Amino acid sequence: MFAVLFMKEMDPFYQNISSFPTVIFTVVFALMLLYWIVAVLGWVDIGFLDFGLPEIDGNIETVNVLAGLFLKFGLNGVPVTLVLTLVSMFGWLISYYADFYILTPYTSGFIEFLLGGCVFLGSLFISVLVTAQVIKPIRKLFGDSLANSSTKILGQTLVVRTLRADAAFGEARLNDGGAGLVLKVRASGDNKFKKGDRVVAFEYIKDKNIYRVMSENEFLGNS
Repeated sequence: MFAVLFMKEMDPFYQNISSFPTVIFTVVFALMLLYWIVAVLGWVDIGFLDFGLPEIDGNIETVNVLAGLFLKFGLNGVPVTLVLTLVSMFGWLISYYADFYILTPYTSGFIEFLLGGCVFLGSLFISVLVTAQVIKPIRKLFGDSLANSSTKILGQTLVVRTLRADAAFGEARLNDGGAGLVLKVRASGDNKFKKGDRVVAFEYIKDKNIYRVMSENEFLGNS
């Protein structure tokens, strides 16, 4: 099955995805796919790229530039990692076909660079608009999930899923009877936990969307 990837007929495909401007989206999309793979394996915190985005209040100048752009284009309310993945994926598709149909006749020179820059900006803009429409119906799901579950999780036993969980890093899984919930956790004090350790959430920090945890034995008062 993988032999098709090495066929000579694939050369134009590889040439397009590695040429300007498609290569920019290719690199970003590849990095996001790699990120999701290592996140699923528990090597990194799923939300380590996320940053807090305030609710839209009509004053974008009060937040940093990146957060302001997310708010302006309606990309807030879902994990930043999801936004980056969708934007890079749609941008890659749009840029690839634009490269194929528009830039193919121009193989070198200033015109190719100029047109490539226009294709990149156009692809980025369209992919942002498409992403905003895609996440619009699912934004409420993230908000409802957070509002309905935060208080119920306190006092529940979680299992650490990352290689470590300490005061600066960590994720744990809650068995909710379904697919399970993956939560960002932080150990209290100098405590450190490893993958598979059982911990209990005792505090929820809303602005950072993280749970402070202690060992299950400590919570139960066992020595």
